[in-house]
Parts: sequence; C-alpha cells; structure tokens
Amino acid sequence: MRHIISILMENEAGALSRVAGLFSARGYNIESLTVAPTEDPSLSRMTLVTRGTDEIIEQITKQLNKLVDVVKLMDMTDGPHIEREMMLTKVRAEGDRREELKRVSDIFRGRIIDITDKTYTIELTGTGDKLDAFLQVLEPALIIEVVRSGVSGIARGERALKL
Repeated sequence: MRHIISILMENEAGALSRVAGLFSARGYNIESLTVAPTEDPSLSRMTLVTRGTDEIIEQITKQLNKLVDVVKLMDMTDGPHIEREMMLTKVRAEGDRREELKRVSDIFRGRIIDITDKTYTIELTGTGDKLDAFLQVLEPALIIEVVRSGVSGIARGERALKL
C-alpha cells in the first residue's frame, strides 16, 4: 500500500542523507521525496512516498523516529489529507497542434508558462493521477521533457505536524 510520510526534522547538513541511507540500507524504495525549510528556519519538512505492508511502514516509522534529526513524523495516509504534485512538461507545439495543446492544457487547468516558436512549457498541479492522465492524453512524440516535483501533503482539519 502507498503511504505518504511527513517528517519534521532539524534543518542541518546531512539530515536528508541519513533518511535516504535508512531506506537504502533496509532495501526500501522512496517513490518521491520533497524537502524544504518550514516557517521556522531551524526545521525542514520532508514528505516522502513509499510502498509497503502495514508492518513494513511501522518498521520504517520506528526507524525514522530513532534518527537524531527527526523531531516528529506523521503517516498522512492514516487520516484525511490533501496531496499535490507539480509538473512541468515541455511539448512540441507547431502549426495546428498549438491550439489543440492549449485546449488540453485548459481542460486540465494547466498554464502555459513559456512559449517559443516550436514549444510550449506547461505547468500543471494536482494529484499524481491527474498528472498521469494529462501525460496519457498527449501524443508521446510531442513530449520533449517532463519534470515532476514529487508529492507535498498536508493533513486536513485540526490535525497538524507541528511542535
């Protein structure tokens, strides 16, 4: 099962490396990883997506909690949450295809953020499924490059990952 684990950790050199090392040493895969400082510059928030049984996820969270840099963590999958991912897609946009690509971008609530005489760069934000669906609609030959941010997530309601 897919799990989104959000980690509040000290904003120090090597913290990311220790988390990644924990996963690699135990043979667990990280599907996506995002990390950035919080409103408190001494703390960073890391959001990682992994897959595993409940037992494996429990093992991962216990091991993460033992890391000295980890202040607090939350498995977002345990409750209602909002998740988003951002994607930049550079596509071939020439002739009649330009209008069609604009229409498809609008349908998915994307924004064309860069235009050249031969390309569009489209910014799209949403769930991973939405981004995957956008890519499936495009002709593979039109796609020049795709960059995805990885999942960012936040719990709904009063539940929060905070000190």
